[in-house]
Amino acid sequence: MKIFIDSNSKDSLTDQIVNVIKDQIDKRMMRTGMRLPSIRKFALDHRVSRFTVVQAYDRLVAMAYLNSRRGSGFYVAPRHRTPSARQSVYKLDRAIDVLWLLRNSLQGKSSFAMPGDGWLPGSWLDEAGIKRSLRTLSGRAGEFLTAYGTPEGYLPLREVLQHRLSEIGVRSTPAQIVLTKGATHALDLLARYFIRPGDHVLVDDPGHFILFGALKSLGANIVGVSWGLEGPDTTMLEAMIREHRPKMYFTNTVLHNPTGASISQAVAYRVLKLAERFNLLIVEDDIYGDFHPSVMTRLATLDQLERVIYIGSFSKTISASLRVGFLACKESIAENITDLKLLTGFTTSEIGERIVYQLLIDGYYRKHLDKLRGRLQIAREKAVCTLEKIGFVPYLEPEGGVFVWAKLPDMVDTADIANIASAQGVTLAPGRLFSPQQGPSPWFRFNVASFEDSLSSEIFSKIVLNLSHRPIQNEPK
Repeated sequence: MKIFIDSNSKDSLTDQIVNVIKDQIDKRMMRTGMRLPSIRKFALDHRVSRFTVVQAYDRLVAMAYLNSRRGSGFYVAPRHRTPSARQSVYKLDRAIDVLWLLRNSLQGKSSFAMPGDGWLPGSWLDEAGIKRSLRTLSGRAGEFLTAYGTPEGYLPLREVLQHRLSEIGVRSTPAQIVLTKGATHALDLLARYFIRPGDHVLVDDPGHFILFGALKSLGANIVGVSWGLEGPDTTMLEAMIREHRPKMYFTNTVLHNPTGASISQAVAYRVLKLAERFNLLIVEDDIYGDFHPSVMTRLATLDQLERVIYIGSFSKTISASLRVGFLACKESIAENITDLKLLTGFTTSEIGERIVYQLLIDGYYRKHLDKLRGRLQIAREKAVCTLEKIGFVPYLEPEGGVFVWAKLPDMVDTADIANIASAQGVTLAPGRLFSPQQGPSPWFRFNVASFEDSLSSEIFSKIVLNLSHRPIQNEPK
C-alpha cells in the first residue's frame, strides 16, 4: 500500500493519511477485512514518524473505518452504509414536516449554499476574524477557558449590546439583556416561560417554520397573521386578537423570513396600539436586521421594551458554530428568563461570547458587514434575474438580506417539486413549510447565496429539468 503525501500541503500529515485511507475505503478500493501495513512499515515506506501513523490509525479506528486486533494489526472494518439526506427521496408526507428542511440541509452540508438553505456558506463569514479573536483570547490568563459562564452572559458583551441597541434607538441596561445560544434558544426560553398547553399564540404567515414546530411541541395553538409588503395585516391582527385572546405575537420585522419585506413605521404604530389595547406581548425577532443597509423601523424602538421583547443573534453574520444570541426586555422578565436558562441549560459559553465581544470592539464586525451586504446585493440581483428567466415571479426584490420569496404562477403546490429536486441532490424550501397550517403553496424561499456560486447553474439546470418533465397542475375551481 502506497499513498501520496504532500509535505507542502496545508493539511497535517496525519490528516492526509486519514483522508486518503477513508477515501479508498469509501470507494471500496480497500475491502472489508483487508490488513493495513504495520505502523513501522507504513512509517518507513512513507518517510513519516511512527507517532504520525499511530495517530492516523487510531483516528480511523475511532471513526469506525478500521478495527484494531491486538497482536495482529489494523484491518478495514465493515461499512454500514445509510443513504444520505442528499440521496434520499422525501415523500410528500415528510415534506410537510417542519423538520424536513433542517434534516435535508444539515445532513448534507457542503461548502456552497443550496437554494433552500437558511444560512450563508461558511466562506462568506468571518473565519479570519474568529481566528484572530481566538489568538487574542489564548494569550490571556483566566478561568473562562475551563469554567462556567455567568448566568446572564458575559457582562462586557452585554454592555456592548446595550450600545448597539442605542444605535437603533432602544434604551436599555445590561440587566435587561440575557445572552443565549443563538436566536432559536432565545425563542425557546420565551415560549417555555410564557406559553402553556392550549394557549393561543400569533405568528407571521408566512413565517419561521422552526418557531411553529417549537410552539406546537409545547401544546400551543398557533394562529397565522398574514404578512404583506409593509408588515402584518393589522385588520386581521385585530380580528385574531379579539377571537383568540392570545398571550403573545412572534414576528420578524426587518428583512422578514421568508418574504424579505420590512415593516413600515405606520404599520408598526398600529401593531403597538393593538398590543397596548389588548395587553399583548410581542416578541420581535431581528436576526436578519444587520443585513439591511439602512436604519429601519423596529417595534422595540417605538415601544422601548415595554411590551416588546427584542431578539438578536450573530449566528447568521459571524458564525453558526459560536451560537451567540441575546434577548432584551424588561428587567423583571430578564431575571425570570435567566432563572429558566439556568434550569434548562445552565450557562452559555463564555468563550464564544468573548470571541464575539472581541470582534465587536475591534471594529472588524462593521467592516465585515459592509463587505457582506455588498456581496449579498450582487447575489440578490443575480438571483432575481435567474428566477425570472426560469419563470418564477418574485414577491418583491428585497432591499437586503439572504432570501427571495418567489412563486410559479401556474403551480398549486411546490412540495412535490422539492421532493423531486431532493432526489437529485438539490435542497429547496417549499412554501408550505412557512405556513402555520402547512397547506399547499405555490411559493419557494430561495437563498441568494446559491446563485453566486459557480455550481448554481448546475443546480438550477436540474430544477428546470424537473419542472419541464412535470405536468403543470391547474388551479382548482
